[in-house]
Amino acid sequence: MQKTLKRLTDVVASGVALLLTAPLILIAATAIRLTMGRPILFSQPRPGLRRRIFKCYKIRTMLDERDALGHPRPDFERVTPLGRILRRTSIDELPQLWNVLKGDMSLVGPRPLLSEYLDRYNAVQQRRHDVRPGITGWAQIHRRTVTNWDERLSLDVWYVDHWSLWLDLKIVLRTIRDLLTLEGDPSMDTLSRTVETERQFMGSSESPSSTTSEHDC
Repeated sequence: MQKTLKRLTDVVASGVALLLTAPLILIAATAIRLTMGRPILFSQPRPGLRRRIFKCYKIRTMLDERDALGHPRPDFERVTPLGRILRRTSIDELPQLWNVLKGDMSLVGPRPLLSEYLDRYNAVQQRRHDVRPGITGWAQIHRRTVTNWDERLSLDVWYVDHWSLWLDLKIVLRTIRDLLTLEGDPSMDTLSRTVETERQFMGSSESPSSTTSEHDC
């Protein structure tokens, strides 16, 4: 029953939010088109519920700049001033409301990570895919206290084990509070923007290495 209510809440809330934020998305898209060109949206395949792959959407915030060897430059060098604003306010996340409406994602759940990580999780960490991934999650509201991948993934599994509608409400309210107070700078120093983009997950027993992918979905 609670899972049915969660899905119903996702559909209603994401539908209403898309209608309310449509003007904001249009303004952001126009600004991206004028300052960065096309494409306006960034999409990437990500694993969701039961490891099913889906296409995750965000508003683009970085330029496709490469070094002399043809490799993409680090994220912090490619993020534009407009992109920093979109990240700081989380406006770039708004297209994921469409993912929620479609059923690929939920409003609350473990963040969808790179597909190549699937074979690197241990048996416990794999359980993060027992629920739909979310726009926000338990790990995101604890980003200030998390310093490595093992801690982050442990929080994801804790959410799976302790999920309830009340917990989802708590996470949503905490997320809204953080957004209204612009706590920190999501483009540079939060877990979802730094650990997941600057250090690639290589498995619990391995040290992270650098990566040059677009920021986490």
